[in-house]
Amino acid sequence: MTSRRDADGPARVLVVDDEADIRELLDMTLARMGLAADCAASVGDAMSHLKRDGRYRLCLTDMRLPDGDGLELVRHIGEHHPDLPVAVITAHGSTENAVSALKAGAFDYLSKPVSLEQLRALVQAAIRLASGATPTGDIGQALLGDSAALRQVRSLIERVARSQAPVYISGESGSGKELAARLIHQQGARSGKPFIGVNCGAIPETLMESEFFGCRKGAFTGADADRDGFFQAADGGTLFLDEVADLPLAMQVKLLRAIQEKRVRKVGSTQEDAVDVRIICATHQDLKAMVEQGRFRQDLFYRLNVIEIRMPSLRECGDDIPALAKHILGRLADAAGRPAPKIDGAALAALREYPFPGNVRELENILERALALLAGDAICVADLQLSPAAPAVDVPVSGQLPLQEYLDQTERHAILDALQKTRFNRTAAARLLGVTFRSLRYRMERLGLND
Repeated sequence: MTSRRDADGPARVLVVDDEADIRELLDMTLARMGLAADCAASVGDAMSHLKRDGRYRLCLTDMRLPDGDGLELVRHIGEHHPDLPVAVITAHGSTENAVSALKAGAFDYLSKPVSLEQLRALVQAAIRLASGATPTGDIGQALLGDSAALRQVRSLIERVARSQAPVYISGESGSGKELAARLIHQQGARSGKPFIGVNCGAIPETLMESEFFGCRKGAFTGADADRDGFFQAADGGTLFLDEVADLPLAMQVKLLRAIQEKRVRKVGSTQEDAVDVRIICATHQDLKAMVEQGRFRQDLFYRLNVIEIRMPSLRECGDDIPALAKHILGRLADAAGRPAPKIDGAALAALREYPFPGNVRELENILERALALLAGDAICVADLQLSPAAPAVDVPVSGQLPLQEYLDQTERHAILDALQKTRFNRTAAARLLGVTFRSLRYRMERLGLND
């Protein structure tokens, strides 16, 4: 075991590996980065270092050790040294170990053989985090509300921001999934790097690979220059995959490999490029159900769903609606260069009782319209133009009709209900139903609903 200690000197890293050559490689690499390393060959040895002097900026540990495994060390550090980032080194292709470590609280992972480029990127991110060099803005100012559901989300975002683990954000359309992703990025060690948001449902399937991974000049018709993709654009930062459920199965395979290997190959290229991105994904659809139906790969879901954050619907945060409405109205009025009007008591009560199928996005649209059309100095119920509740529709009981007719009537009722809730906005209705716009258009045509 080697040791370099200097409390007043360079930042120090605890390296734990039972292979002397790996310890030496990591030690030399860290020294070139201006860091000092204390090296341990076992879990027990590492525990002794932590007990004697826990002022480390990072712990790098192998998964397989003579007297235990890296997960034991991850859990110990999480319990006794919660501010110390710990990264694990796993065997090549050992996705299960990497995911287990991230779920246990590891900051990040590296695969053997260790890429020095990836190691340096990981160490730099961890040092920034451990030094407190990341923003500490008030999440409550961006994610307003005092309901238990929102307090839980804010607390989880603060904890998740200290990790590099992939995050899966679930929730209804308009519930603030992208806002949560941006807050995780802004509060984490990657805040100074790019945040690239991608709507997976808006990319044509034929262009998907080149959009994600880039392309070389001449790789296909129209590729008149080398071009980077989303992964390269987000290098060092965060890649947010919105509506990830819309990715076709063929692209899911390629995405899984890019996440596991931390390398991508441009279309038309023969070499791979290392990329350092944190993946955050979101969808309003039920990914678990899609896995069971064979529409989403289980291995990719397992890899993406390391940490899940569920964004509550606005209906679950009813008591927050008055304060949220006043905040949004103030922001809209400020952008319009006019004083913010008041919202009278009856209008606030109406908002409080409204079901908000479109969540916060719908609330913002309602208030923006009311502000634009407002004639007086206070918003009343009539100014809100809230959609009336959808009328009750008799749905046939199974067995009363032939199966196909029963299914058609049930589908017709579901589509009409979604259109009513979204004021006949077909794009929004498709999102509410969990189908693509093209699928909704086909179904409406088949059921004679386009007239």
